[in-house]
Amino acid sequence: MKCLSSFLVLFFISGVGGFDLVIDDIPDEVENLIDLEIDGFPSSPKARNGRYQRSTSDWGYVGDLVEDDDKIGLYSYKVQSTITSRLANTMIQAKMVNNARRPQPIMFDVQVPKGAFIDNFTMDINGITFTSHIREKSEARKMYAQAKAKGKAAGIVRSNALDMENFQTEVNVPPGMRIQFQLHYHEMIRRKLSSYEHVISVKPGRLAKHMEVDVRIIEPQGLRYVHVPNSLGDHFNGITTISKGEKKAHVSFKPTMAQQRKCPTCSSTAVDGNFVVQYDVNRETTGGELEIFNGYFIHFFAPENLDPLPKNILFVIDVSGSMWGLKMKQTIEAMKAILSELRAADHFSLIDFNHNVRCWRDNLVSATPSQVEDAKKYIQSIHPNGGTNINEALLRATFILNEAKSLGMLDPNSVSMIVLVSDGDPTVGELKLTTIQKNVKQSIKDEFSLFCLGIGFDVDYDFLQRIATDNRGMAQRIFGNQETSLQMKNFYNQVSTPLLKKIQFNYPQESVSDVTQSSFHNYFGGSEIVVAGKVDTENLQHLESVVTATAANAELVMETLRDVEELDGFMKKDKYADPEFTRKLWAYLTVNQMMAERNAAPTAALKRNITKSILQMSLDHHIVTPFTAMLIENAEKDEIMLADQPKDPRKGCCPGTLGLTPNAPNNNKGIPSWANVTAVPVSFMPEQRSPPVSSVSINRVDNDPHFIIHLPKSQKNICFNINSEPGKILNLVSDPGTGVVVNGQLIGAKKAENKKLNTYFGKIGFYFKKKGLKVEITTETITLKDGSYAITLTWADTGHIIRKQLLISVKKESNVTITVGEEMSFMVLLHRVWKKHPVNVDFLGIYIPPENQFSPEAHGLIGQFASEPEVSIHHQTPGQAPEKPQAIMEVKGNKFTVTRGVQKDYRTDRVQGTDVLCWFVHNSGKGFIDGHYRDYLVPHLYSFMKKP
Repeated sequence: MKCLSSFLVLFFISGVGGFDLVIDDIPDEVENLIDLEIDGFPSSPKARNGRYQRSTSDWGYVGDLVEDDDKIGLYSYKVQSTITSRLANTMIQAKMVNNARRPQPIMFDVQVPKGAFIDNFTMDINGITFTSHIREKSEARKMYAQAKAKGKAAGIVRSNALDMENFQTEVNVPPGMRIQFQLHYHEMIRRKLSSYEHVISVKPGRLAKHMEVDVRIIEPQGLRYVHVPNSLGDHFNGITTISKGEKKAHVSFKPTMAQQRKCPTCSSTAVDGNFVVQYDVNRETTGGELEIFNGYFIHFFAPENLDPLPKNILFVIDVSGSMWGLKMKQTIEAMKAILSELRAADHFSLIDFNHNVRCWRDNLVSATPSQVEDAKKYIQSIHPNGGTNINEALLRATFILNEAKSLGMLDPNSVSMIVLVSDGDPTVGELKLTTIQKNVKQSIKDEFSLFCLGIGFDVDYDFLQRIATDNRGMAQRIFGNQETSLQMKNFYNQVSTPLLKKIQFNYPQESVSDVTQSSFHNYFGGSEIVVAGKVDTENLQHLESVVTATAANAELVMETLRDVEELDGFMKKDKYADPEFTRKLWAYLTVNQMMAERNAAPTAALKRNITKSILQMSLDHHIVTPFTAMLIENAEKDEIMLADQPKDPRKGCCPGTLGLTPNAPNNNKGIPSWANVTAVPVSFMPEQRSPPVSSVSINRVDNDPHFIIHLPKSQKNICFNINSEPGKILNLVSDPGTGVVVNGQLIGAKKAENKKLNTYFGKIGFYFKKKGLKVEITTETITLKDGSYAITLTWADTGHIIRKQLLISVKKESNVTITVGEEMSFMVLLHRVWKKHPVNVDFLGIYIPPENQFSPEAHGLIGQFASEPEVSIHHQTPGQAPEKPQAIMEVKGNKFTVTRGVQKDYRTDRVQGTDVLCWFVHNSGKGFIDGHYRDYLVPHLYSFMKKP
């Protein structure tokens, strides 16, 4: 599988079945389309030997497209969404063209709501359409293997479970070629805080000649209101139109190209955000609304005007070191506001945890004003540090609630719950997630609910979702930013008003089958419970439901009766209504329920049986789940791609690569000439800017010690090695202005190779003079020293140390990050080798962002480049090896020869490393660094250096 692609398509899909797609080699049909017109929009492709004469003539004339510098034109960006009784079917379509004279990537990037199911994805490349089909994984793999064995163009698509919220496609498009992307997904719109909210991501990325967002709502219950908040900004005031009838509504957003511009003369678009539609429906009966259509029923249950039940609530708050900074500040702010909203009838307590677990009160207390104020003071005094012991914290919370119940301290009509707030994985105590899930389940015993708030982008949200749904609760991801506090309060408001408990739905057994979950622990104000099932409409004229529940002051019995043909006329007359809405809603609810049941299955046999059921549902209803794969193929079925999930998406040459390999006699496997970027010898290639290896460029020193200096202004990477002796200490940063010193002590290999003894950093010291803190990192330990005080962690630990606004974060057997406020940060990477290796030893690497706020006095082998020197590289000539051209570098008044080469960045791949192109300075950096490298030798690990 090659890493260099003619066509590159990447998918990151939201929901239970995300996948990556990379098309590696161009199919014959698409290769035939290269001979196209360049100026304006291309004409129909010329056929070779009479094959494939296709076009998308409906696009019309596009000569007045507005293009960015990349000459990519967006002809149309269209979103169409139809909501039929809470089921939203959404289509997002983009039509684009590459009007440049060179091939270049075109991106289709949308956000798909969490929990949505992808229905279909198609690509139309100059009239050649690729569509998708769902298959069981083994069957899809077999079809793929057969296609490949027969010499047909075949490819493989890999799943990416790291980010399940973005659907992202990137295609490298030849000059003049047109491409259309079209994505379909459906979701159930859930009611929160007394409103249904339909959110559509609208981020075209550029001006569109035709821009349209079209939303239609069909609700047989009748519409109470429809509202479109100004979520895209004041720039678009007055552009959205709303037409509302008794049971239908139409929302339209069609900004002209002039209205899309950020400013009258701007070529960039202001359309960048979420388009939001909010509405609610009429409710006439407390028993809920029954909708029966095409052999299925849906029961929407949302009673109103009920008194809230008292609640017993335990807040369990993660205060480990990773919560340090803005996340903790926002959490404290949100918790103080939440505590203020507790009712007099409520009981509560607080638990905060890191590697230890602390209770504000060992038992539940009444939410009196004095207790609430005392709790706020306790919250305000929290200072995060240490590891994360989720297991013990949750078990302590369940113990408090179970003990209160056994002692008869809880109101029989009250509702008990735990709210967990955390930003990371367990690092202390029980670490196995399945064991924690089992422990919590056994301790809660279905007696109360667990709600989880996961803060940040790196939280294991899947785990929090599993333990929440396993215990009658729900989870929500809270992104760590300025709105964290508001997001937390909004989540709490969804569960803060329990109105009913012990809810049971009853239907006539002889007429109804395959009912989704029919019993519920609680009903919260402003929400809605939805039940679905199959119904025998041929032998039934009316369907009756009976709902029983416990309210604040009584046991309730609520009945609803509906004619099974009541909706037929209404639905069949509306051309926009989805005639399959009841079936799709039933399938949506059933699959989600089975996924939750599978996660909680106590035996492997039961889990296998549930898996089979999920698989069958996926195939019957065209739903992507972890147990299915998606075949993507053209109309002739001679180009097949497989959407599948790898065991480890981080391994391999190109994670998520898809190779289309047409029969071809040459070694390039059908890659056209314009894709062979290495056809020009590297030694004669013009000077190119060196791209940073990640989103944050880093100055680094690693391995034997190899220095890589990234110069942000000129976008160049300059490399040099330092050849010194074991035991010597090199100064990396010496900054009297900020009082910061970074030094590294060298160690030697076990023996010399080729008469040369390699050296590495075996110890790195940090001195923060103004704080009086020293940090010593070796290949065995990490130690913080503050005068006579010292604390040590080993590389076997994962944890945090905080002292005087300095944060040390240790990731087990991987790296240490030192953060000093918002001013600077450092990363030290651990390299482990086989202990019996005859030559190599364990060593350290250090990575320093150029954004660190050093003073003008900063110096050292790395620190001197805080003030970037002017560097000129010219007169490039072939080197002794074709891949290593030479050039002349001029810097600091010096002129010398440098060689193009490759060094390694080990941050993302600690074994193989990531290649970094750089210009290599010989003789230990002579001419590039100030003075001689011996000038940077210092006597002690915490010594400042004298400028050379």
